[in-house]
Amino acid sequence: MPPVIDVQRLVKRYGEITALGGVSFQVEPGEIFGILGPNGAGKTTLVEILEGLTRPTEGAATVLGIPVVEHPDAVKERIGVQLQASSYHQYLTLYEILELFGSFYQRRADPMELLRRVHLEDRAGARIKHLSGGMRQRFSIMAALVNEPEVVFFDEPTAGLDPDARRDLWEIVRAVRDSGATVVLTTHYMEEAEVLCDRVAFLNAGSLVALDTPPRLVRSLHAPYHVTLTTSGPIDARRIEQIDGVADVTQRAVADGTVTELRSGDTPRVAAALTALASETGVALLDLAIQPATLEDVFLSLTGRGLSGS
Repeated sequence: MPPVIDVQRLVKRYGEITALGGVSFQVEPGEIFGILGPNGAGKTTLVEILEGLTRPTEGAATVLGIPVVEHPDAVKERIGVQLQASSYHQYLTLYEILELFGSFYQRRADPMELLRRVHLEDRAGARIKHLSGGMRQRFSIMAALVNEPEVVFFDEPTAGLDPDARRDLWEIVRAVRDSGATVVLTTHYMEEAEVLCDRVAFLNAGSLVALDTPPRLVRSLHAPYHVTLTTSGPIDARRIEQIDGVADVTQRAVADGTVTELRSGDTPRVAAALTALASETGVALLDLAIQPATLEDVFLSLTGRGLSGS
């Protein structure tokens, strides 16, 4: 099947500032495709071009086979957009808002069915100001689906929510994809991208620096595991650094001993070597924890800064 979104060498300049510097990628049908990057990376500019809201300086993009620059209204008819900060008429009920939004499109979903999908059918007669933060986010997602879109853009859909509400929203995003739509998601939450996204594109300073599945991106690291060793006393850090597959060794004293942190590629062999070294040194091994690296680590290795950096 042809790609749902095809981006070719997109450039966007604002005077002397280059927001996008020649970005190219494709989004496949049925994907949840993540766009990640720190503030100023070009995420918003890129998504606004795909939504037909901003014209690129150079390059081209098609959505559902439609050239966005030439036919933005045709694109808007077939996509849904959920913004991080949405504003709704304060004196209309939830049902009336959905009915109003649906009237703008040729194809429209039933408002009550949309509310049922996010368990807000009992709030159909309520106004937006009477909803909790989580309810508002759930409603904003449904408001993006009034035209039964084939591609849905979610901009930070779980921003500001507590962990339980965030996980509830994850299920809704998956349900949107399972209903047949392709989802494009921007987020600052690395766990969210790892859990939801089939593929992830990293943007940094207007450039695409990596694109792959989250597991493959993590495995691309030279040392994709974090190892934390807690012992009753210190171990010579130089001896730990001599173990093959070990990198970035740091140590600190704690109340009951020493904590050694390092990065590792061949974790089973490194764990065995650390255990043997602790025994040889004559200190007790109190704890050994191994955790996989994250997308944050991948981005840091590619750019030298974290995703939360400015």
